[in-house]
Amino acid sequence: MLRTAGILKLAAVVFAFLLAIYLAFQLLEVKMDFRLGSGMVKSVPEQEGFVKPVRYKCGLSKACPMGHFAFKMASGAASVVGPKMCLEDKLLMSGLKNNVGRGINIALVNGRTGELNKTEYFDMWAGNVAPLIQFLKGIQDGTVVMMASFDDPSTKLNEEARKLIADLGSTAITNLGFRDNWIFVGGKGIKTKSPFEQHIKNSADTNKFEGWPEVLEMEGCVPQRQD
Repeated sequence: MLRTAGILKLAAVVFAFLLAIYLAFQLLEVKMDFRLGSGMVKSVPEQEGFVKPVRYKCGLSKACPMGHFAFKMASGAASVVGPKMCLEDKLLMSGLKNNVGRGINIALVNGRTGELNKTEYFDMWAGNVAPLIQFLKGIQDGTVVMMASFDDPSTKLNEEARKLIADLGSTAITNLGFRDNWIFVGGKGIKTKSPFEQHIKNSADTNKFEGWPEVLEMEGCVPQRQD
């Protein structure tokens, strides 16, 4: 019995290690995109006749118009790799910055200046929803709110928390379920539903990873608040 238990434990450790490697390779393209946004193009040697490729903020595929903030973000991958958020070429949240965690990850940005006000994450599996509700109620008007899931974002969510997030412009929050992947950019005081949102359900029929859906990635241009 002890020998069998030891073999099973070793098999579990090996499986987790292989899963981590697999996810790391799957996310290589996402990581490269974020690094590009941080200036990897500068390392390309200049040659005669060489045209340096245009680099847009956060590695976007095209430049944002005047009066807009460029952003790029990705959800977490399974329970292994955390989410990433970039705004105006500044990495706001990531595993490398050690400021992401299981549940819902949130970055608050000044809607007029684009400056980061605060980052926080709330464990919606083993945590308590009360701190999340308090945090959401304290968001000031004119704040750009960026949110990304990691592992499980919904188990502890209640109707009050969902309503507060919906008031920021989210439509998917009402259907956010166990281990769904979700990324969203909205704002406090927004008058319409946000166009910046992606949601994919956790489904055994479509999951890319064992027990989790594929990584979501989104980029865009958030209008700067003028008033």
